[in-house]
Amino acid sequence: MTVRTGTSRPEARTVFLLAHTGRPAAVRSAELVVQGLLAHGLGVRVLDEEAVDLPLPASVERVTVDEKDQTRGVLDGCELLVVLGGDGTLLRGAEFSRASGVPMLGVNLGTVGFLAEAERDDLDQVVDRVVTRSYEVEERMTLDVTVLSDGTVVHEDWALNEASVEKVARERMLEVVLEVDGRPVSGFGGDGVVCATPTGSTAYAFSAGGPIVWPEVEALLMVPISAHALFAKPLVTAPDSVLAVEVRPNTRSGVLWCDGRRTVDLPPGARVEVRRGAVPVRLARLHHAPFTDRLVAKFALPVAGWRGAPR
Repeated sequence: MTVRTGTSRPEARTVFLLAHTGRPAAVRSAELVVQGLLAHGLGVRVLDEEAVDLPLPASVERVTVDEKDQTRGVLDGCELLVVLGGDGTLLRGAEFSRASGVPMLGVNLGTVGFLAEAERDDLDQVVDRVVTRSYEVEERMTLDVTVLSDGTVVHEDWALNEASVEKVARERMLEVVLEVDGRPVSGFGGDGVVCATPTGSTAYAFSAGGPIVWPEVEALLMVPISAHALFAKPLVTAPDSVLAVEVRPNTRSGVLWCDGRRTVDLPPGARVEVRRGAVPVRLARLHHAPFTDRLVAKFALPVAGWRGAPR
C-alpha cells in the first residue's frame, strides 16, 4: 500500500520530484525547484526515503512506497515527474513514468544525460515551464523482455534503453546464437549482446559499436559486444521484429541486464526474447532543437568549419 503524509491537495496541481540525494548538487537543485513550484501554488510530492536528505518545508507531500511494487500508486494525481540527476537517476525515473503514464522531465546533473531535457543552469526555466505547462510530451519506444528456460517463461521485464545479455566471469566468453523473427542469424563467443531501442542507441549500444539512431525512427537494434566472429555486425531491424539471444547449452551461465538496473541470471540454454514494448515512456520536452544539435552538444562533436547549404 502507498502511504502519503503531508498536506493534502485534492484539487491542486501536483508535481513529483525525484532526485539523486547522494549528490550535493542534486540536493541544492531540488531545494530550488521545490521553492519555485510552491511559490506558484503547485503541490510537490517526494519519496519519503529521499525527504530525509532534502531541506523541505512541511507542505511537501511525502509518499512511502509499496515494498513489493515500488512504482504502484506513487504518482497518482501528479501531472509531471521532474527528475534531477545523471543517467542512472533518469532511468529510475523512467520506471515511475512508465508505470503511471505521467510524463518525465529530466534535468541533467551528470555527464551526458541524453534523456534529460534541461541542465542545472536551467532550473528557473524548468520551473517556469512547469508552472505554465509550456512543454510538449513525446512517447519513446520501450522493450518487453522475456526469459525462457526449457521452454518455460521464468522472467519478464522491460527496458527503455537496452536489454543486454552478458557473460558473468571476465575470463570466460559467453557462447550465444542470435535470432531475428524466428530465424538464426549468427553465433559466436564474446562478452554478450545488446538489444536496444533508438533511445538506447546513444547508451550501452553506442559503447559497443552500434549505430546512433534518431529517436523518431522506429527500429530495434542488436549489437554484439566484443564478439570473436567474422560476422558480428550491429543489426537494425523492423520495430515489430522479435529478437532472440540463446545462451548455448554447453557454455557458462550468463546474466540479463535491463537498463543496467534490473538483472536476472541466465543458465546455459536460456533464451531471451526482445520485442517492442507495449507501454512507452512519456518524456516532457521543452525545446524543439533537432536531435542532431543535441548529439553534437552532448558528445562535443567537432563541427568547426561547417558552412551549411548555400542560401
